[in-house]
Amino acid sequence: MDLPALVDRMSGRASKYDAAGEFPEEDFADLRDAGLLGLMVPPRLGGTGASFADYTDVAVQLGSGAGATALIFNMHASVTGALAHTPDELVRQFGAPESFFASRDRVLAAAAEGALYAVAMSEREAGSRLSKVRTAYERTGSGFRITGAKTFVSGAGHADAYLVAARDATSGEPRISYFLVPAGPGVRVRPTWDSLGMRATTSHDLDLDVEVDEDALVGGIEGAALLLAQVMPQWLVASYAAVYVGVARSVLRHGAAHLTERGLHTLPMVRARMGRADVQVAAAELVVRRAARQVTDDPGSPETNRWVWRAKLIAGDTAAEVAFSVLEAAGASATRRGHPLERLYRDARCGALQPATSDVCADWLGAAALGDNPDEVTRW
Repeated sequence: MDLPALVDRMSGRASKYDAAGEFPEEDFADLRDAGLLGLMVPPRLGGTGASFADYTDVAVQLGSGAGATALIFNMHASVTGALAHTPDELVRQFGAPESFFASRDRVLAAAAEGALYAVAMSEREAGSRLSKVRTAYERTGSGFRITGAKTFVSGAGHADAYLVAARDATSGEPRISYFLVPAGPGVRVRPTWDSLGMRATTSHDLDLDVEVDEDALVGGIEGAALLLAQVMPQWLVASYAAVYVGVARSVLRHGAAHLTERGLHTLPMVRARMGRADVQVAAAELVVRRAARQVTDDPGSPETNRWVWRAKLIAGDTAAEVAFSVLEAAGASATRRGHPLERLYRDARCGALQPATSDVCADWLGAAALGDNPDEVTRW
C-alpha cells in the first residue's frame, strides 16, 4: 500500500468535497482498495490486525491529507477497533454470551471486505453525553426496538451500519447500551449538515424507528456503555487526537508554501510564528504518539487513561491555535474560499469542540493533578 500517494490524492480532492459539503466517495474508494477499512480487523478475519499505535500513525497521515475523510475513517476505526481490541476475557467478565463472539467476527470480517461503520451517539440538547441520551430501546419477542434521533453522524447515508447509543426505556437509571444497526428500513437520514468546518463529513441527523435482532446488541450486554467509556476511553477521546495532529501538520505544509510564494518568509516575525507553530505541532504529536503506545501496551490503566485525555486536549487546542497563527501570518489572501489555509482553519477549529471537548479534558486532567478521582464526575 502506497499510503503517501493515497494521502496526496485525498489532499488534491479535499477542497472540492469541502465546498460541496459532500461525502468523499473517491477517498473511500481508495481506502477500500488499500484494505484500510480492515485496518483494525485481526488477520484471521481478513484484516491487518493493527494496534492503536498503528491506527494513530495512519490517522495522522490521513488527517494531513483530508481532515474530514480522516474523521469519518476514525469513526469506523472506533467501532472496529473497540470490537477487535476489547479482550475476550473482559467481555466475558461483563457477562457477554458466547454467541457474541461469532457475531463480532462477522462484523469485523465485513469491514475487512469493505463495509463502512458510523457512530450515532450525539443528540440535540444532550450533545455527546451518553448518560443523557433520549434515544430509547425496549425488548421485543425477537430482539429490540430502537426509537429516537441522533445528530453529528459522520458518514450518514453512506455507512453500512451505525453504532447507536440508546437507553433502556424501562429503567429509571441511565442504563445505556450500544447497538450496531444496519442501514435500511427504519433508519432515515435527515440532511441537516451545513457546518463551519469538517463539511465533507456529511454529519447529518439520523431518525430511528427500527427493530433489530439480538445480535445487534454490542457485546451481548445491556447497560455497559458508560462503564466502558470510563475504563477504556481511547476510542471516545484519543482517536480524534491523531486526526487533528494531521490537520495541524497540513497547516504547516500549506502555510510554508503560501508564505514562500508571497515572499513573506523573509520577515522575522513570520519565521517566528512558523517556528512556534512547528514546536507546538511537534509537541502535540509526541503526546498523541505516547498515548497511543500506552494504549497499545497497557490499555485501561490509570496512567494510560491520563495520557489519553492529555492527547485529546493538546491535539484539539494545538490545531486551532496553529491554524489561527499561520493564517494571520499568511494575510487576507489566504482567507478566500478555496484556499487550503481557509479550509484548514475551519477544520482545525472543530478539534477542541469535538467530544470530549477541551474544557472537559482539562477538567478531567485538573482533577487528576489535584489527587482527586476524575471519574467520580459523570463526564459521559
